[in-house]
Amino acid sequence: MALEPLSTTPSQLAQPGQGIRLEDVYLDHFTMVWRGLRRLGVPEASIDDAVQDVFLVVHRRLADFEGRSSLKTWLYGIVLRVAKDYRRARIRQAQRIERLAQLLSVEPASARTPVEDAERREASQALHAILAQLREDFREVLVLTEMEGLSVRDTAEVLGLGVRACQRRLRAARAAFEEQLARYLEPDGRHGR
Repeated sequence: MALEPLSTTPSQLAQPGQGIRLEDVYLDHFTMVWRGLRRLGVPEASIDDAVQDVFLVVHRRLADFEGRSSLKTWLYGIVLRVAKDYRRARIRQAQRIERLAQLLSVEPASARTPVEDAERREASQALHAILAQLREDFREVLVLTEMEGLSVRDTAEVLGLGVRACQRRLRAARAAFEEQLARYLEPDGRHGR
């Protein structure tokens, strides 16, 4: 008895959720998810749990992915919601924002000199201090466009905004960031260090 090849119809092939393996999504997007969660204010001590939560959602919802947006954009939507959940839980528990001096650099260390490592750590601390001072909606749009490299159109989709509203929010967020940066760099020592 000869086995016949499985037949698939064009409608089966066209379903975006099929054929995407969780393992591939994890391997291809782990770093982006980790970095996005960190930049969106998830405390470093909670990053591993938050990453796991993101991929649990991906596991549950991957079959429902319809391909109306890119997989990366879809993942950013999940990252945003998980990050919000972690920030809310942290507020409910009345914990203080972790001390900026304890933050490590966002990117893994490579072959750099100790001076370069110290400069990167200081820049990372300054970045996180400034981001922590911004309104949540400003932080989100800056992280997605300026740090994660999403287009304004993709960022608007993730945030549930129109493109023009996203552009306006991005302009306002950039201005707020520049204002916070100027305060941070004031020579009289009143900045967030």
